[in-house]
Parts: sequence; C-alpha cells; structure tokens
Amino acid sequence: QVQLVESGGGLVQPGGSLRLSCAASGSIFRLNGMGWYRQAPGKQRELVATITSGGITNYADSVKGRFTISRDNAKNTVYLQMNSLKPEDTAVYYCNAEVRVRVYAPWNDYWGTGTQVTVSS
Repeated sequence: QVQLVESGGGLVQPGGSLRLSCAASGSIFRLNGMGWYRQAPGKQRELVATITSGGITNYADSVKGRFTISRDNAKNTVYLQMNSLKPEDTAVYYCNAEVRVRVYAPWNDYWGTGTQVTVSS
C-alpha cells in the first residue's frame, strides 16, 4: 500500500501565499513523476504542475510565474509554493505520484485525499 498525505492548505487573501506539501509513504520501491492537480466546484480536475524524478517541471499556463513545484527525493515529498494567489485558484488540491512498489512491478498512479485552498478576502 502507498499513501500520499497532503498538508498546507487553508484560507488566504488574494495576493497571499501558501505552501503545500505531500509526503508519500508505504511500499515504495521507486517514485517517478509527482504532481499537483486541482478541482474547483463544478469543474473537472486539472493539472497544476508536475515534476519528474530528475527535476524537470511542467506547469499549467494559469499558474506559470506564480507557482513553483519542487521535490525532496530523500523524503519522498513534493511541494507546491503558491504565490500571488487569486480567487480563481480556489479548489481542492490533490497530490499525485507514479510509484513502483517492487522491482519489475508496473508503475501505478496514486492520489492523496486532497487539501482545500480558498482564496478570498
């Protein structure tokens, strides 16, 4: 079993900052890509940012220049630094990781349970 536990969400005013963390634990032989997705009420889940095991990043156009994804491979943890937050960033943010649980096992996607981010004055 693999668990992803997010933390760091909350209520922030427009223009403010938050830092999300997601720690992966359990039966992890190898971690590949990790990322953050979000889902606003009435909308589909969308990609926010991803990062490969080698540190290559990818961002949604809507967050480029404001959000920064990073990871600590020794801690199996991915972070999302969110600056200049806007009301439209309000959503539940989900952590995702591609995991191999043992040698020669297939890669599988795992998801956290989500953390609420609300941007409002």
